[in-house]
Amino acid sequence: MGDALLQKTYTTDFLTKKRIKNNGTVPQYYVEGDHEAIIPKDLFMQVQAELVRRRVVHVSPTGKKRSFSCNHCFAQMVFCGDCGELYRRVHWNNHGCKSIVWRCISRLEPGSAETNCTNRTINELLLQEATVKAFNQILTERDVFLKTLQQNIAKAVVNADTLSPDGIQSRLLELQKELIKKANNKQDYDAIADEIIRLRDQKEQSELDSHHREEAMNRIKELQNFIAGQETDITEFDEALVKKLIDKITVFADHFTVEFKSGITIDIES
Repeated sequence: MGDALLQKTYTTDFLTKKRIKNNGTVPQYYVEGDHEAIIPKDLFMQVQAELVRRRVVHVSPTGKKRSFSCNHCFAQMVFCGDCGELYRRVHWNNHGCKSIVWRCISRLEPGSAETNCTNRTINELLLQEATVKAFNQILTERDVFLKTLQQNIAKAVVNADTLSPDGIQSRLLELQKELIKKANNKQDYDAIADEIIRLRDQKEQSELDSHHREEAMNRIKELQNFIAGQETDITEFDEALVKKLIDKITVFADHFTVEFKSGITIDIES
């Protein structure tokens, strides 16, 4: 993305030229705009966030880490309302009658009968039907949900940091000039150096927060565009629409709770 991290390794022996990984032994320097970017910075950040998500998709109540498993639209999205575990896709063949169902992982893994979950098994067609109903409920009550989305946008704006990454960078440049001036005059500059380190950490966190805030705004706009562009009810299951707009589906004994990426939650009886 055009940035560089300097001194990732350092030389331990100038005679043998041996270099080892720098784990904090010597200072590292992060240079923005060091070279021409291969990909845009926002795209790079999205990829990094997805890599992190796939490494640990979910931590179960027992402490077990669940990683990315497949690209199915419901994968890593369906959760058990009883034990909090993920649901997994299973192919059933019952006396020659084949079907695809989703079951709580705790029911599929070896364990005692006392610890295994007893939440229901869901046919995939029923999951698809629940998502179609959730979309149509939003379309039926579009005025109510559009108002809620506007409120979510207002919350995101209010939660914005008072000091932006650009503002922090301006302060960093001022401190760096001051540090050089003090160093040339042989004055104590430890306090300034500590402030620079603190501001660099703050800038990194501010950039991450700004990215998450922008992602949240984009999710809200995507649902707004869907509501504005869909004039009639949905009659067929749309896998691409599920991947784009839905974040989580929780299975209970008598209903599903569908959570959209925009922050809206809908209960579907089934």
